[in-house]
Amino acid sequence: MAAIIATVMTITIVMTITMTTTTATTSIAITTTTTAIPMLMTTSKPPARPRRRGVTPTGAAGQDTASQDTTNRAAAPPSGDRGAMSEGEAAALYRLMTWLSPAFPVGAFSYSSGIEWAVEAGDIADAGSLRDWLASMLADGPGFCDGVFLAHAHRAASSADDAALRDIAELAAAFVPSRERQLETSSQGRAFVDIARAAWNCDGLDRMISACNGPIVYPVAVGIVSSAHAIPLAPTMHAFFHTLTSNWISAGARLIPLGQTDSQRVLALLEPVVVATAKRALQASLDDLGSASFRADLAGMRHETQYTRLFRS
Repeated sequence: MAAIIATVMTITIVMTITMTTTTATTSIAITTTTTAIPMLMTTSKPPARPRRRGVTPTGAAGQDTASQDTTNRAAAPPSGDRGAMSEGEAAALYRLMTWLSPAFPVGAFSYSSGIEWAVEAGDIADAGSLRDWLASMLADGPGFCDGVFLAHAHRAASSADDAALRDIAELAAAFVPSRERQLETSSQGRAFVDIARAAWNCDGLDRMISACNGPIVYPVAVGIVSSAHAIPLAPTMHAFFHTLTSNWISAGARLIPLGQTDSQRVLALLEPVVVATAKRALQASLDDLGSASFRADLAGMRHETQYTRLFRS
């Protein structure tokens, strides 16, 4: 009997030890699994950024400024986006693209700047001759002069020099070789100012316009409005020359006529001329004004008596 009792006690002790070992092993496994799961969930996250110590919005020194860091990161462009624009730059680009689009309603499609007479006279007959004619108008004629007036009007308006702005506006209005050319630039300038005041008015614009005290031609109008909106001069100049060239090509395309592809080829070929002329105009003084595109000036004068006309100049 004693032997039986000893055997039972031995079996009980063995079972107890086995159960304890199993329970301990199970507990260890569960604990290990529970610990591993959070580790797996965080391995793909970037390492935490060190917190900066500073002054909280309440002014308590030494407290955490995590909320301020979040605001700064939201306002800053992504580090990899090197071409990101600020809000002001985006607004300036939007306005330039609108104002100096050939579709902006200043009536530019109604004028050819004498190109219509040049086509009838045979001076312009194809894409090549149109490109040569426009290159002369840009570099040595009204294109360069308009760029100089735009630059000086922009600077005078930006510095609130009303006397200089009035003199520039008066000189630009008189600096045209024909009656139709004067009608063209003054009507576009008036339309540009009227639309800007109606849809894009801003502080100071009315004062700048009043300072001119007379007709405002197209390049002066562009210089004043862009200055009032704090748009830099250089991009304004290049956008102005682009729309001026595009309008001239559009007139030539309808008169010769030219297809869309040839028109774009002419625009592409004139790119270096536009860039060089814009650079010269930005650096020029009023004493540098002058035109040597005599044939284009004559074309503007003779268009007044042309028998059949599609354009107003």
